[in-house]
Amino acid sequence: MVKTKSEVAYQCVITIFILLLMFAIIAPFVLLIMSSISSESSLIRNGYRFIPKAFSLDAYKYILRNADTILRAYGMTLLTTALGTSLSLCITILLAYPLSHRDLKGRKVIMFFIILTMLFHGGIVPSYILWAKYMKIKNTIWALILPNLLLNPFFIILMKNYFENSIPTSIMEAAEIDGAGPIGVLWHVILPMGKPIIATITMFTILTYWNDWVNALYFVNNTKLWTLQYLLENILDNVQFLVKNSKVMTQMGQSVANIPSVSVRMAIAVLGVIPILILFPFFQKYIVAGISLGALKE
Repeated sequence: MVKTKSEVAYQCVITIFILLLMFAIIAPFVLLIMSSISSESSLIRNGYRFIPKAFSLDAYKYILRNADTILRAYGMTLLTTALGTSLSLCITILLAYPLSHRDLKGRKVIMFFIILTMLFHGGIVPSYILWAKYMKIKNTIWALILPNLLLNPFFIILMKNYFENSIPTSIMEAAEIDGAGPIGVLWHVILPMGKPIIATITMFTILTYWNDWVNALYFVNNTKLWTLQYLLENILDNVQFLVKNSKVMTQMGQSVANIPSVSVRMAIAVLGVIPILILFPFFQKYIVAGISLGALKE
């Protein structure tokens, strides 16, 4: 089929637009990496550049001086993310599955309370008192998993809508006729056909746990339980403290001239984002389908 000039022009415009959009998305990551391997003096003198005038790994050397601590934080973050995501996904599925049945008694009441938690929150102080005083999770791994992260009402609504509108009722009824109970229908029908929404919510939950540092700030004093994000935040705070108090440190005989206060921020961001960039392509094909179908409502 021969394309007309207007169709060719239209495709060229769309292609150029997509390329520009792709560059706008990729450019910040390239700038982030290049800034992390630039020398401190070059960043101060020339600013952030896609091609550094002076390469340096001082920022990474500064971070990796405590390699054991960073590896422990990586391990704690991986454990927290894996355990929290698994528990969150199980609870979300077990709550969304019965809510997807229109004949469930009390369905509207349950949905009302789920939506209510999206609009109102008790606040930081009551939440801290609840988890620290009554639930007694302070300085335990549960402090990094339970507060504000284990259950997301928006994910429940997405998954419920997907189960309700994207999985034919006739298939579930056929499974019940064949002798499958509610658990059998969930295992053999809902989960295999719900892979797009499950993968989508899994990715978002992983991002939530991986990037969280607030719970560690509120509930964890034990350095062995520090997550990667909280550890890197502490490193950044320490660098800023040393730079701000450079005169005092100099008087004490300690020099801060070689501390890469600017490039270390970029290096910290790189260390935090690389694992997610590696993981994202494995979930990418499910995310668009999961969000678009899960957001539909009859």
